Amino acid sequence: MKITGIANRLKEGFQMYSLTTLFRRGPGGSGVLASLGCLTASLLLAAMLLTAMPATPAHADSDPSGASIGTAADVVGATANAPTKDDLDKLAPTEPLASKLADVVGHNRISINMVWTLVCGFLVMFMQAGFALAETGFTRAKNAGHTMAMNMMIYGIGMLGYWICGFALQMGGVGGVAALGGGGALDSEFTVTLLGKTFGLFGTKGFFLSGTTYDAVIFSIFLFQMVFMDTTATIPTGSMAERWTFKSFVVYGFFISMFVYPLYANWVWGGGWLSALGSNFGLGHGTLDFAGSSVVHMTGGVAAAAGAIVLGPRIGKFNEDGTPNAMPGHHVPMAIAGCFILAFGWFGFNAGSTLAGSDLRIGVIATNTMLASAAGAMSSMCYMWARYGKPDISMAANGLLAGLVAITAPCAFVNSVSAVIIGLIAGILLCVSVLFVEQKLKIDDPVGAISVHGVNGAWGLISLGLFADGTYGDGANGVAGAVKGLFYGDASQLMAQIAGVVTNTVFVFVVMFVFFIILDKITPLRVKREHELEGLDQHEVAVMAYPEFTLTKTHR
Repeated sequence: MKITGIANRLKEGFQMYSLTTLFRRGPGGSGVLASLGCLTASLLLAAMLLTAMPATPAHADSDPSGASIGTAADVVGATANAPTKDDLDKLAPTEPLASKLADVVGHNRISINMVWTLVCGFLVMFMQAGFALAETGFTRAKNAGHTMAMNMMIYGIGMLGYWICGFALQMGGVGGVAALGGGGALDSEFTVTLLGKTFGLFGTKGFFLSGTTYDAVIFSIFLFQMVFMDTTATIPTGSMAERWTFKSFVVYGFFISMFVYPLYANWVWGGGWLSALGSNFGLGHGTLDFAGSSVVHMTGGVAAAAGAIVLGPRIGKFNEDGTPNAMPGHHVPMAIAGCFILAFGWFGFNAGSTLAGSDLRIGVIATNTMLASAAGAMSSMCYMWARYGKPDISMAANGLLAGLVAITAPCAFVNSVSAVIIGLIAGILLCVSVLFVEQKLKIDDPVGAISVHGVNGAWGLISLGLFADGTYGDGANGVAGAVKGLFYGDASQLMAQIAGVVTNTVFVFVVMFVFFIILDKITPLRVKREHELEGLDQHEVAVMAYPEFTLTKTHR
């Protein structure tokens, strides 16, 4: 599309959006500031797109079609009986067909891995529906539309923010992904040198997926990493539900996807400084998080805690003496269905993190994932049954998720017995944490996101440092040997895991707490009292989830 065409369309848009609409207030309009804010954001995005357009054509060093990805080099070392590079070099002069066949096999192997990665990414994307149903079911009917709207729109908001700069900051210096046969254009990391050691802080390649990053492999990496980021961004919508203004939520969505999530993710997954604790200081293999207990879930849970503290509790949640009142969700079956969708999508979350359908460890990973979720549901149900005399199905559903969150980091490195132990502890931790957060800290978390994702995200990272059994992970983060935890003889791996937990807690909480306070000064973070009492569906979003429940004034 030509630039003049875009300019003409923007001009037409301005003409259609009259001054009357800009300054209209009341039920039909939100006033000049909100309108100008939306227009400014749209124009800013359009300007950035115009800036990126000249860089989007295929670069000489990229392969957007994927035709040249996967060669004979990707056959070497693929299995125990695979040919070596010397074997292929000797065959090439006398058997050119063999060399060509090796190229085809290499291409097919990479194709299998890419299809596996993409399909697993699609499964993780579907988890957004699970979050939407779970959070909406665990909140009240008068806010169901608002809660669902946040879960829907964070998908688009987060994706655009991540595409603009989040992906570049996270993965811009990762140096490619061997299992996918490429991505070498992601070769620029901002680093600092201290004590003679190099520490990566953030990537600098991949903005707008343009230039040399217009590449089939890199686009696949983007899709898979983006849906992980969106999971993180979704988590605080549960802890801050029923009192959060939609416009401040939109600003939050861009902030966490463009800066907060990408930075910590870079430090663990993008070749950053936490991943180098092993090669730099001998702490095991550096901080390891196979599929995101800390990178995804703990980041979301800690951000949720910061937001819930700044936002304050819902009206009526706590009495004057500080005792909490129950505010049950309006549709427990909806929430349970959402939890099952999440559990299904989690197979893509964990097993997909191999980025390789040819890595047969996926069977162990998927089974460990399933076992931990069952153990988490069982232990949380038993805990509540023993303490209160009846099983609490909503807590058991969250226990299922807690087990999944906890096993996400160690799923590839532990055996089945350890997976069950990790899940059992996760379910108990969930129950204890939910009660502690509500009764002692006086934090109102409608869906238990802080405990499910924050607390058990930390437990998942630490459990890897305890239970990793030395059967997987040889060469992880550039360190020779398989990954072992404390119970298998390597205390240093546990130290690296603790470093990851401390870093995540301090970095994410401080940044998000300050962000929410500043945002609250610019535009109110919390809805008006009367709006909160009447329900956010009537005041924050255009469509009510249950209009038949709402009393409206009629004229005769």
